[in-house]
Amino acid sequence: MSVRRVYSVVVFIILASLDNVAIGLVPPLYSPISRSLGVGEGALGVVTAVSYLVTAVAAVAWAYAGDRTRRKPMLMIGTLIWAAGTGATVWVGGYWGFLAAQLFAAVGIGAVGSVGFSVVSDLISPRRRGLVMSLWGLSQGVGTLAGVLVASQLGGADWRTPFSVLAGLGVVAAIAYFTTADIRRGQSEPDLAAVFAAGEEYEHRISRTDLPRIAARRTNVWLILQGLTAQAAFGSLVWLPRLFQARVEAQGYDERAAIEIGGLLTTLFQLGGVLSIVGGLIGDRLQRRDPGGRAKVAAIGILAGVPLYVLLFFAPLHLPAPETATGPAAALVLGSLFTSPSLLGAFLLALVALGLTSANSPNWFALIADVNPPEHRGTVYSLGNLVNGAGRAAGNGLVGAVFAALARSFPPPANLAIGLAAFQLFFVPTGFMYWRASRTAPRDIEDVRALLRARAAAEATGSPAGRTGRISSSPTPGGGSAA
Repeated sequence: MSVRRVYSVVVFIILASLDNVAIGLVPPLYSPISRSLGVGEGALGVVTAVSYLVTAVAAVAWAYAGDRTRRKPMLMIGTLIWAAGTGATVWVGGYWGFLAAQLFAAVGIGAVGSVGFSVVSDLISPRRRGLVMSLWGLSQGVGTLAGVLVASQLGGADWRTPFSVLAGLGVVAAIAYFTTADIRRGQSEPDLAAVFAAGEEYEHRISRTDLPRIAARRTNVWLILQGLTAQAAFGSLVWLPRLFQARVEAQGYDERAAIEIGGLLTTLFQLGGVLSIVGGLIGDRLQRRDPGGRAKVAAIGILAGVPLYVLLFFAPLHLPAPETATGPAAALVLGSLFTSPSLLGAFLLALVALGLTSANSPNWFALIADVNPPEHRGTVYSLGNLVNGAGRAAGNGLVGAVFAALARSFPPPANLAIGLAAFQLFFVPTGFMYWRASRTAPRDIEDVRALLRARAAAEATGSPAGRTGRISSSPTPGGGSAA
């Protein structure tokens, strides 16, 4: 990879994390925001849930447009939109204004993931997709954690402060896109190397007639549907800071200290997401021997993490008594990690659990790129994100109702722990769908490679079909599609 391309990968990965910071700002501040706006915490859970849906729906439109036109301007516009919505949140005076500002930001956030994914998939070769996609996914996870950390540390005294800071960073991010390379569609595909070596371009663009072919590709169906159940479980985890806050408050800490400590614990306990790099590397390695290898890695990781998450939610988190605790919250949490066996045990549980489930992310990204031609990837990614958004919104919204129902018999934090544990069962059908994808992926990957080879050959011979993008292939008998 050239220095400019490496630089562009780094910039896109870093900037992709910022929109996830915006996503992660609200949940850690549910209690002060709800008090400021005069609504219950459940109403803010609805804002989060609806924001997920708006982001997912907007991403489909952004991605389809990105698969047809230039992508860099769209990324810049989308970034400015979410920065404006985040900045407007600072000035709202009531619940409906807060909702409107967050939904406006959600429209812009939809551009970054879907269009950015299409660009990054064209920056890397198939052999390295798992590794680079793990960094792409990790940046988004780190962004969400950074949102929790920024919100809990800057928003304890005034919940508006984190939103002001992030809005400014969003403007800087939009400007930074100017410095990246113009990425040509399909430039990383080995089967198209001859086209670019001859100074030609890959001119194929998505059209509405391609949508049935996308749906006929069986691996796409499993990759998209798994998000409904996976994200129901992941969506419930936005309440993790609230669970830790409740556990800390139960030990006698006041709300402000509990918010800070809960945010720090959530950030610390999700460091296992870094292990997604390992999941991506294993997926790359296994994929070279077994075309269904990526899906198998994701299935095993998702299923193996379930019992560990359940144990984590019920694990005790013993901290020093409030009257003996001195110094900043970060020093208290890090110090307790070495003096409290229960806290250390919970940290190790979280590290392994998240490390296993994070194998899902890079292999999902890489599989979408593997089983789709370049002009379909952004759209398929956004369709997956649409289902992900529906699943995450359902998980985030329903778990709040489950907490309220359980609270009649189990006071906090027991109701939070039981509710979160129950939602991890949604990972079971997710694992099954990845197993099904491991069976269909080999055929779909070969179909796409055959299509790209045919297009490259047509371009080399000067065929009009090769130049105009009319080469296509009917779905194969096995359910895959080469178009």
